Amino acid sequence: MARNVQKRLGDVLFENGIVTEKQISEALRKREKGEKIGEALIRFGYCSDSQIVDAMESSLGIKRVNLQLLYIDENVLKLLDEDFVTKAKIMPINIHGRRIVIATNDPLDFPTIENVRLRTGMNVETVLATKNDIETAIARYYGFSKTLKSLGIEVVEEKKSDEKFYEELLLADKDGDSNESPIIQLVNQILLTAVKTGASDIHIDPSDIEFKIRYRVDGILATERVLPKVILPKLISRIKVMSHMDITDTRKPQDGRIKTIIEGRPIDLRIATLPTVRGEKAVMRVLDLSRDHQGLERLGLNPEDEALFTKLINRPNGIVLVSGPTGSGKTTTLYASLDQLNEDHVNIITVEDPVEIELEGVNQVNVNPEIDFTFANALRSILRQDPNIIMVGEIRDTETAQIAVKASLTGHLVLSTIHTNSAVKTITRLIDMGIDAFLVASSLSGVVAQRLIRVVCSHCHKETTLSADEKDVFERNGIKAPTKIKRAVGCELCNNKGYKGRTAIFEILSVNEEIIRMVSNHAHEYEILEQAKKDGTKLLIEAGLLKVIAGATTLEEVMRINLD
Repeated sequence: MARNVQKRLGDVLFENGIVTEKQISEALRKREKGEKIGEALIRFGYCSDSQIVDAMESSLGIKRVNLQLLYIDENVLKLLDEDFVTKAKIMPINIHGRRIVIATNDPLDFPTIENVRLRTGMNVETVLATKNDIETAIARYYGFSKTLKSLGIEVVEEKKSDEKFYEELLLADKDGDSNESPIIQLVNQILLTAVKTGASDIHIDPSDIEFKIRYRVDGILATERVLPKVILPKLISRIKVMSHMDITDTRKPQDGRIKTIIEGRPIDLRIATLPTVRGEKAVMRVLDLSRDHQGLERLGLNPEDEALFTKLINRPNGIVLVSGPTGSGKTTTLYASLDQLNEDHVNIITVEDPVEIELEGVNQVNVNPEIDFTFANALRSILRQDPNIIMVGEIRDTETAQIAVKASLTGHLVLSTIHTNSAVKTITRLIDMGIDAFLVASSLSGVVAQRLIRVVCSHCHKETTLSADEKDVFERNGIKAPTKIKRAVGCELCNNKGYKGRTAIFEILSVNEEIIRMVSNHAHEYEILEQAKKDGTKLLIEAGLLKVIAGATTLEEVMRINLD
């Protein structure tokens, strides 16, 4: 029977032109004891894991899922133990009545499917996933469960329809500081899950009797775990140890940093703790250094805006500012700009707090307020290093702004970020900081305001007509309303969110002679805005609506981030 199953799998791969009969025969002859035909074919390099799954999906019509984007209920994990799923290379993902859904890369492995049926007493439905995704999901979910059990934490059945909670058991920290300590395992699992889900931030939020572990994915916070508060002090202490903070001081905020390797990927974590009335809160910002952050083409600029932005940053002097709230992608835009400008004949120096991504060929400086090495002091020193281009992480105060203006007027290109809601408001903000209007006018080359918006899931969206109110949103912003727009639905591939990934929208203000005249004459912000629109500047709301028309996002998402 096993041989017949193997031949059927081989037939599927052969029919799809992935392997030859000779390769199948050789794999069958040389495979190791207990090794499946698919595993042997992959080991010999005749095909890839993804090719096998694609062939199965095409030939058998079985749905493919991305396990990294699914939320898997803890209850389904109890039905099959870790040893079995690891050996069988399957992952239980859901329960529908008397049917269990498992992910496998070999739905023709009937002995394993029958084994699942006997172990659970349930009918079995299969979906497709790559072997790598299955192994990652086993490590993520079973690893968390095993760690919580070692901490003495068990899930209690619901006692009320709207209430779930964990038993609190006092912990005997018998493992001390060894790598096998349950607390160390818990922290490692929290970080692993963040990396696997693509989270930008991890929040550890205390309440009266428990605390939440929440992840921000695509800009939206969602709770991953709720744990008993009894382990919170030890968890926070472990994070403090890793980030070189003072574990004895729980009464004041602290900042730290962790550089580590997770699943072979270099990860940089910026840690901030905050004492609250219910205990210490911690936030960890996750920066995956293995991701490709380079290139203006990856920012989401349309060709017209990319050409304008490239023109701004290629000027020999002046200030180019990127504005927006925290988490709007400003730093990514700055690094993409530096990568574009980084050439052997150019001296680029940055001053940051802290340096987030190390760039080859760029001189990067960390500020250190504890020794009075501030942005302003660092800039004074940098100006004596004969730079062509200066990047300032953020203009936070008048002194830094004044030195940046001085640098731009003496022949340097200055790139920086500032917290304002729109491009034109940046001009007002600089004047409010105490910079003379004529200096702002003569030094500022351009401002890029930006936001990050979620991309609608390509697998589950639906197209519908617009309501009268929705048509009005387009028309009052001078854009012809489309016939139909996409709506978010939600499926397993997008974790039932309706969105998958994010893209940026931009508002680019190029400071020309007319705007220079208006700023120098203290024109009102509204007048400058009207002139910018006449000059062709697309506002953020217009950029967002154009993304809706292009099918990249939904009108609801554009309205959610309040671009008006």
